[in-house]
Amino acid sequence: MSGPSLDGQVALVTGGARGIGRAISERLAGLGAAVAIVDLDEPGARAAAEGLPRAVGLGADVGDYASTADAVDRAVRALGRIDVLVCNAGWDKMQPFLENEPALWDRLIAVNLLGVLNFCHRAVPHMVEGRSGRVVTVASDAGRAGSSGEAVYSACKGGVIAFTKALAREVARFGITANCVCPGPTDTPLLAEIRSEETGEKVIDAIVRATPLRRLARAEEIAEAVAFFAAGPAHVTGQVLSVSGGLTMAG
Repeated sequence: MSGPSLDGQVALVTGGARGIGRAISERLAGLGAAVAIVDLDEPGARAAAEGLPRAVGLGADVGDYASTADAVDRAVRALGRIDVLVCNAGWDKMQPFLENEPALWDRLIAVNLLGVLNFCHRAVPHMVEGRSGRVVTVASDAGRAGSSGEAVYSACKGGVIAFTKALAREVARFGITANCVCPGPTDTPLLAEIRSEETGEKVIDAIVRATPLRRLARAEEIAEAVAFFAAGPAHVTGQVLSVSGGLTMAG
């Protein structure tokens, strides 16, 4: 029996210049997909694309609808279509909710929630036209269980989970699946930024101690979960997969 394959398919990955997004791009390319890597850091996206067999790096602000539309159009022009959409772009800042400024909420919502809505709204019609496709959103276990110091981030990621399930219901009749991967704390450049903040190191160490597997996830492990939904069973949709080392087990 042959393994999963994305030969001849085109994937678009947001936030693909580094960390989890780059690992996802590399994993999908390894399964045979052509990959459009989209990131606010356009030089980083291009650099990530250079190491892959068939890929293009594109700059876009995921929270801006016009920028999103342009990126999707450029991806289709460059690679022909979109078969797999991975909404991975995310950003966070740990801070107690009562210390937040509304400007922080705006940025968190724009990147973590609106970015998913924008890309799905622009890319999924290409899948509808082809009567097939896979959507994979990358949320967070903060959206399933809540996380101290990440109230608005948790709200955004909870919204992504709910949106993914609703989208799965709406697009199933077109042969399109939509599923969600929820990483726990993962060893990425973003986590390194959080770790460098005043209380970040203590918070991360406490999380690791509370994790049954006693370590952070690796970006490649999140990428494997995304690949399962992107190239695995076609009868799986509307599902949420936690990759947290057991930190947020639920009955």
